[in-house]
Amino acid sequence: MPPDALILGFDTSAAHCAAALLRGDTLLAMAEEPMAKGQAERLIPLLEEVLAAGGHGWGDLTALAVGTGPGNFTGVRIAVAAARGLSMGLGIPAIGVTTLEARAHGLPRPLVVAEDARRGAFYVQTFGPDTPARLAEDIPPGPQHPAVFPIAEAIARVASLRDPSGRPAPFYLRGADAAPPSDPPPVMLDVG
Repeated sequence: MPPDALILGFDTSAAHCAAALLRGDTLLAMAEEPMAKGQAERLIPLLEEVLAAGGHGWGDLTALAVGTGPGNFTGVRIAVAAARGLSMGLGIPAIGVTTLEARAHGLPRPLVVAEDARRGAFYVQTFGPDTPARLAEDIPPGPQHPAVFPIAEAIARVASLRDPSGRPAPFYLRGADAAPPSDPPPVMLDVG
C-alpha cells in the first residue's frame, strides 16, 4: 500500500456503526455511533459523512478496510457485504481485518487479546513472538492495556500494512443465533 494511501475503514461487528478515514498515518475523520440494530441503514450514510468531514469523496479512496469479526453474525455480514460491493463499484481493494487484530494494533507484544463473546464466553487470540495459541484457562494473567485506537481507525491502520489482494470474508467463531424455521416447507400442488 502506498504510504499516502487514503483508506476508509469501517466496522459493524458489535453494537455500533463505526468509520474512520486515514491518509497514510494521519486520521482525517472518524465517527462511531452506538446502536443495537439499524447498522444496515446507517452504514453508507455514515461513510459518506466521514468522507465529507475528511474533505474527500468516494473517487479519492485508495482502499477500503472492513472489520470481519468475530462478532455479531448479522453485523459482520453487513460490513463485509458493503465492503465487497463498494470495492467492485469503485474498482479499489477491500481488505479484511479481524476485531482481535484491530484491538491488538499498537500494543506491546507478546499480547493476549480477549473480546467478550456474550453468553459467558470470550474470543481470545495471542499475538507476538513465541506465543503459541493456548486455551484461555491456560493463559496467565498479566497487565491489562486498553486498545490504542478506536476500532474503525485500528482496522484502517492494520489494513494499510497489508497486501491489498484478496477479498474480505466474515470471520465467524460460532454459528448464527437465528435458527431455520421448524415448520415443514410448503407443498406445491399440480392443479393442471
